[in-house]
Amino acid sequence: MSVASRAPAYIRSIQPYQPGKPISELAREMGLPEADIVKLASNENPLGMGAKARAAAEAAIREAFRYPDGGAFALKAALARKFGVDAAQLVIGNGSNDVLEIAAQTFLAPGTSAVFSQYSFAVYPLATNARGARCIQVPAQAYGHDLDAMAAAIAPDTRIVFIANPNNPTGTFVGGAALEAFLAKVPEDVLVVLDEAYTEFLEPEQRYDSLAWLARFPNLLVSRTLCKAYGLAGLRVGYAIAHPDVADLMNRVRQPFNVSAVALAAAEAALGDDDFVARTADINRRGKQQLTDAFASLGLEWIPSAGNFVTVRVGDAAAVNLALLRQGVIVRPIAGYGMPEWLRVSIGLPEENARFITALRNALG
Repeated sequence: MSVASRAPAYIRSIQPYQPGKPISELAREMGLPEADIVKLASNENPLGMGAKARAAAEAAIREAFRYPDGGAFALKAALARKFGVDAAQLVIGNGSNDVLEIAAQTFLAPGTSAVFSQYSFAVYPLATNARGARCIQVPAQAYGHDLDAMAAAIAPDTRIVFIANPNNPTGTFVGGAALEAFLAKVPEDVLVVLDEAYTEFLEPEQRYDSLAWLARFPNLLVSRTLCKAYGLAGLRVGYAIAHPDVADLMNRVRQPFNVSAVALAAAEAALGDDDFVARTADINRRGKQQLTDAFASLGLEWIPSAGNFVTVRVGDAAAVNLALLRQGVIVRPIAGYGMPEWLRVSIGLPEENARFITALRNALG
């Protein structure tokens, strides 16, 4: 009997999260110069980090020998000002993944369940399984959330419903009216985690005010990140806005000092850089058109996306992905999501998108 065999069965059953392949790893595998590799696998900001965030991070690094502010006072104050909420409603995480894990740790346990959609973010089942809770996966509707079916799937033991909007990895979007109607159906003792990691990429006509719903639905938690549109993926900063009672419980189980001082400083500065976020959204809009025009010319099916990526059907995705890797282009195969014919492609700079399109044409032969 080994030590590993003594771990709970629900831990041993977890399928590890598979991140996008790093540039350095592909360079080693294929013998390619790192400078020649294009990475469009992890939905990162192709503009990099904004100048304000970079300056704040460089200044903060001088004090990196000291522990960060465990209460994230300055960042919470900036978030409270920006969104008109109270600091007591905020939970700061090491990326929004951390926020999702904290929510699961707070409300899930053996004998409980969580509801989420087929083809939604892999962290939802991972966080649920890690607490010994039961996963209730609801079949998708057009690769997105079937909210009526999700409401019907809520069981007496359900404690959390996860909704990604826009959804990752498919990019599908649920309108505000449909979400609001869904919230009205959910029992008051079930937490709805609305994962808005890609909300900054929504078009103006798609926008809705989820934070305004918090006063009516104390069982709503809105999760967001600064890793995507704000360009802080390598620093890892996310946050949740929820009812103060929910935030209080989550902050009790949150790890002390879970976000570094450098990340906290960069995040505070990034929140004030609206011009950078606007430029990011603009280059994303144009890049999305560049990719979908190419898919149309190649006769490929894709899923209309509200995020900073597009998911495209290429047939034998494993073979196409390997052919792309050999050309120094990294995208994301999503067979692990039950979509073996599809690739998810992050939107990059125009020249990166063009490089991918050329490589894809070659790969398809």
